[in-house]
Amino acid sequence: MKGLVYGGAGQRTWTEIPDAHIRDPRDAVIRIDAVTICGTDLHILAGDVPEVTPGRVLGHEAVGTVVERGPAVTGLAVGDRVLASCISACGSCRFCREATYGQCLSGGGWILGHTINGVQAEYARIPFADLSTYRLPRQVSSENAVMLADILPTSYEVGVLNGRVRPGDTVVVVGAGPIGLAAIITAKLFSPAHIVVIDKAESRLQAAKILGADVTLTPERVALGAIRALTQGLGADVVMEAVGSPETFELCTTLVRPGGTVANIGVHGKPATLHLEDLWIRNLTITTGLVDTHSTPRLLAMLAAGQIDVTQLVTHRFALEEIEEAYDVFARPGQTGALKVLLTR
Repeated sequence: MKGLVYGGAGQRTWTEIPDAHIRDPRDAVIRIDAVTICGTDLHILAGDVPEVTPGRVLGHEAVGTVVERGPAVTGLAVGDRVLASCISACGSCRFCREATYGQCLSGGGWILGHTINGVQAEYARIPFADLSTYRLPRQVSSENAVMLADILPTSYEVGVLNGRVRPGDTVVVVGAGPIGLAAIITAKLFSPAHIVVIDKAESRLQAAKILGADVTLTPERVALGAIRALTQGLGADVVMEAVGSPETFELCTTLVRPGGTVANIGVHGKPATLHLEDLWIRNLTITTGLVDTHSTPRLLAMLAAGQIDVTQLVTHRFALEEIEEAYDVFARPGQTGALKVLLTR
């Protein structure tokens, strides 16, 4: 079979790899039907995630069909169409018992495309398959479902829930990539008064408007005054960092009101300065987090019921074997207008 193999910083190749197979009784093997590329994959290729070593198959967002299951897998059958979660969960360690699956102590957490081979391949092994996959309703397409592998639960849990978005809030999202756009979709569930989105790319700001942003700004046009004008001079109630750079994190801390929350979603590869000399007196809450995916069943139910709409997120479609071209398109959103790129079997 073939997969997209990381060869070190800046290096990736679609090439022959060993077949996926059952290694543990709780494993399943799925045929990949739909897969996408995450901004985290770009961070890996930039060398920002040193735990990913050369030879690793990348990818952690996929929908597939079960082709083999281990003898301890009880909730899946061969032929089931499933969402493969970006987070694997043993289900029995302390953190899994608290539904913080991202911190699993027994070989789970974010492992796909990170510490084990991922899903940007023709087939993939899914550990802890009963707890790390979700059978899909017929009315949910694979294209829509794959948005729930990572970006919807990440934005909802690490951005909206950690940020404590409430009705009437002014919410600022810094970064209008797929995570930032998913933050708009899920923040709207809580009826904020204003959603302000900041990004460099005009195409992404247009997408943000379509998805419900009330105000869009480029970094060059950002002034604290623009946010204060919406908030009686206070600043934003919640600011979400959805880029993963020192500059954007530091910008977030300037836009939040006293007593507000900065929810960091982005993957950071470099240190950011925390200006405590200015922030200590402002009663701020700063949150970080790896998604736990405890919200995936709820989000899937809302998707099936038509309560959330992710159809605007996919902008480019490729065959699976065109994945290297898809990476090139995804990595240049300013030129290509790419949001999510979808690859199908």
